[in-house]
Amino acid sequence: MTSAIVMRAAGGPEVLQWEPVAVAEPQAHEVVLRHTAIGVNFHDAYVRSGLYKTLALPGIPGIEAAGVVEAVGRDVRDFRPGDRVAYVTRQYGAYAERRVIGADLLVPLPDGMSDIMAASSLLKGLTAQMLVQRVYPIQKGDWVLVHAAAGGVGTLLCQWARHLGANVIGTVGSPEKVPLALAAGCHSVVRYREEDFVARVHEITGGAGVQVAYDAVGKDTFFGSLQCLAPFGHLANYGQASGAVPAFEVSMLFPKSNSLSRPSVFQHVRTPALLREAARRYFDACQEGALDIQESQELPLRDAARAHALLEDRARLRPLVLRPIEVPGPPA
Repeated sequence: MTSAIVMRAAGGPEVLQWEPVAVAEPQAHEVVLRHTAIGVNFHDAYVRSGLYKTLALPGIPGIEAAGVVEAVGRDVRDFRPGDRVAYVTRQYGAYAERRVIGADLLVPLPDGMSDIMAASSLLKGLTAQMLVQRVYPIQKGDWVLVHAAAGGVGTLLCQWARHLGANVIGTVGSPEKVPLALAAGCHSVVRYREEDFVARVHEITGGAGVQVAYDAVGKDTFFGSLQCLAPFGHLANYGQASGAVPAFEVSMLFPKSNSLSRPSVFQHVRTPALLREAARRYFDACQEGALDIQESQELPLRDAARAHALLEDRARLRPLVLRPIEVPGPPA
């Protein structure tokens, strides 16, 4: 037996309950993984609240974690007991001390990547890698617009784009996030709730517009992002924090021959080979100093409900990580 956070109904953080659970023997292509650090994502909160009805109840939430392999199935060749690994999965089950998981979902962790760093940033790192190297490969001298530039993915996009030689314009929703966006590599920061970001982007670029806009905000910024594009510019709408984008005429792309994508990171890492190559590129960027990963706030796994309360407090600036062992944490 081991323990896990079990959800039996949707609701507030209080539905996340600490319970004993059984761990099965690994099948041929599976491993038994002892978690050492577990990422806390907004996706988890949407599942807990019932906004996303993608977890069969009762169930164990969580999609991202790092840990140590304890046992392997008979056909597993890429991993052995003692290996440090991390994963992101839509199969849930990460809020647990131990679990069984398919070996094809795992990525090996290099020596320079801590378990806590991997658990807090792998999904964000894979998303950033997809956006800057595959969806629109950034070139030196490009103008790049990053919405939510002080957010988890946004800070990685700003850092990576600047490392690649781009001129980065970031937008933020509040004054206190301006220094964070500048520290992440933005050359200019626009407070999009107080300023006309379209006018400011054209002012900053001398009327040229941007080669790519990375937009995770959605409804509130989507059409403005289109207006910010240069001829042949690309809009990558990878999130919808403000709501879904309403239907629009594709002919809106015609005047400047623009292009649009709605990329899914899970499609970009849909095979073990694609997943491990993307993870390798992300880990390399971290180890080369291109990316500076924010320090996490750690809480014990049994305090997942408190972690969700902190997650939904928009004043929180640090990523959250759950630890299966009791760890002292800073005050909330």
